[in-house]
Amino acid sequence: MTMMMWATEFGPSHEGRAAAVLADGSEPKPALFDAGSSAEVYETSDWWVYDGTLGTPRARAVRGACACGWRGEERFAIDWERVDPDAPDAYDLTGPYRAWKRHVGEVERRTVSLPADVQHLLEQLHERLTVLAEDAPLAALRAVGALEHTLAETGQRAAFGAWQDEQDWDAIATKLGLTEAHSRARLHKYNLY
Repeated sequence: MTMMMWATEFGPSHEGRAAAVLADGSEPKPALFDAGSSAEVYETSDWWVYDGTLGTPRARAVRGACACGWRGEERFAIDWERVDPDAPDAYDLTGPYRAWKRHVGEVERRTVSLPADVQHLLEQLHERLTVLAEDAPLAALRAVGALEHTLAETGQRAAFGAWQDEQDWDAIATKLGLTEAHSRARLHKYNLY
């Protein structure tokens, strides 16, 4: 079973999850499990593996966590009696999720604003392509191909313009709502010079 992640338009820079919190307030190290006779070792930080069995410490609470390094201050007690070991993702994680959503909202407030007409067009395009994918999947794939071409061309111009602005990476990352590493990757993806 894999960790339940919460995603946004900011991709891997701001993927969220519930993080286990121990009695001393720290997060446990990733748990390692021997996969059997092979040399593979399974590593995870899923909150629910910290139930005090199989050599893991017992978590007292969970909190919102983000791939960017942010950790929510508010902790939410775990009622281990209500955690189904066969379906841990069914456990109520609305507290950590809401904390993470507030964090993402703060990130979004610091980003560069999209013009209202562009935002509206993107929403319309998403709605229309979603319907098209159901009704005519091949037409949707053709539209996606055309859109990818447009994105590559526009991305190249935008990346070139961003290089010309000579802003520092911290400012670029903040305005894009990404980590610095992901911001660099985004600009380098489109920069063909």
